[in-house]
Amino acid sequence: VLKLIEPTAGEVWFEGSDLAPLSSRAMRPYRRRLQIIFQDPYASLNPRRRVGDTLDEAMATHRLHRGDARGKRIAELLALVGLAPEHAQRFPHEFSGGQRQRIDIARALAVEPQFIVADEPVSALDVSIQAQVINLLCDLRERFGLTMLFISHDLDVVEYLCDRIVVLYLGKVMEVAPAKELYRAPKHPYTEALLAASPRPDPEARRDRRLLEGDIPSPVDPPSGCVFRTRCPYALEACAAAVPALRELAPGRFKACIRDDIL
Repeated sequence: VLKLIEPTAGEVWFEGSDLAPLSSRAMRPYRRRLQIIFQDPYASLNPRRRVGDTLDEAMATHRLHRGDARGKRIAELLALVGLAPEHAQRFPHEFSGGQRQRIDIARALAVEPQFIVADEPVSALDVSIQAQVINLLCDLRERFGLTMLFISHDLDVVEYLCDRIVVLYLGKVMEVAPAKELYRAPKHPYTEALLAASPRPDPEARRDRRLLEGDIPSPVDPPSGCVFRTRCPYALEACAAAVPALRELAPGRFKACIRDDIL
């Protein structure tokens, strides 16, 4: 999406422009508005640079603030993510994983973006720290009016954080829906199986498991037709004939499945 890796197919639209074919030079005006929070807080920060220098570099690249104003902004960013101003003089190895992820969030915010890709930002953290980072992301999103693409395998976190959900299997879109509607009534067999596998902290809740048979196919050599058909309990012979189109079932509700007689 951010063209850190060149896309081989498809389109990436942002503010009326397709970013996919743009050169590195043509992408420069968009870099400030599009930022990322990486998955691994232990690998995303330069171990030889102090935290303040990392934040300073982000602002210097986009010519934001100067002199004392930049130092003041660094202190504001650290406070924004729950760190003390004096932490600007420390190196990444002096922080815990949760603190490092907060620094990565501060780096993304340093250039005042409009859109942030959060690539599994809590998967490498302890559960107790995950909640703190998730609440911080929610607060920042509301405070600055950010649009966020949150990538995760944790369905509970997705339900808590997201307004709209896209379900992928082998890189293909299976279902798109507002979060509340998707969790209340999934329309695709894969979404149904995902939600059934997610544990619920309610001993009285009825468990209705949907066990999927077989192994996940290779993304290099996927099955013909619907890529989910080899594990789908509702599959028909027709599912192998063609890739199902992503059809609109209702405003904002889509699924890629030829069957309308299920779910």
